[in-house]
Amino acid sequence: MDHHHHHHDEPHGHGPARRPISRRLFLRRSSELSLAAAITVVAGNALLNAGEAWAVEVKALKPETMRTLIQLARDIYPHDRIADRFYAIAVKGHDDKAGADSAHRSLIEEGVAGLDEAAGPNGYVGLGWEAERVALLRKIEDGAFFQAVRSDLVVSLYNQQDVWPIFGYEGESYSKGGYLERGFDDIDWL
Repeated sequence: MDHHHHHHDEPHGHGPARRPISRRLFLRRSSELSLAAAITVVAGNALLNAGEAWAVEVKALKPETMRTLIQLARDIYPHDRIADRFYAIAVKGHDDKAGADSAHRSLIEEGVAGLDEAAGPNGYVGLGWEAERVALLRKIEDGAFFQAVRSDLVVSLYNQQDVWPIFGYEGESYSKGGYLERGFDDIDWL
């Protein structure tokens, strides 16, 4: 009886009944943290995403430009369940093309520079809210830079067989498992 009485004296809201944060909300909240926090430039010409355990070498473009392209790709086609890795793979073709075509390199570098300038002191990836970044994209969506990135993305993001299961496509089954089964200390170069 004594114990029962004591139990009722506990102030409300301090028990274990606090609702756990839903995964969807957590993903949405964490995706508001810009990639600048998740992807760092290492060794001068590479990007490292320690959380997802991958790195990508950037040859023709500036690594900061590539990082911005990854964020841009995610802002154009946002999918909470698709890892940054797939967006990195999707935009890597611009680096390859920039190496072979100086006009393409200029288009991408100048496009990103323009975005960064419009975004203010911390650049495009420094804008913490997706809505702020999207507002900037609305202003350039008819331009050659945005069109080049978006039209390439339609193919380069959605043609990756590893993302098909995420969308519920059948796709190939060989890719199931893959990098997820390896240790986080095993950096995977894209």
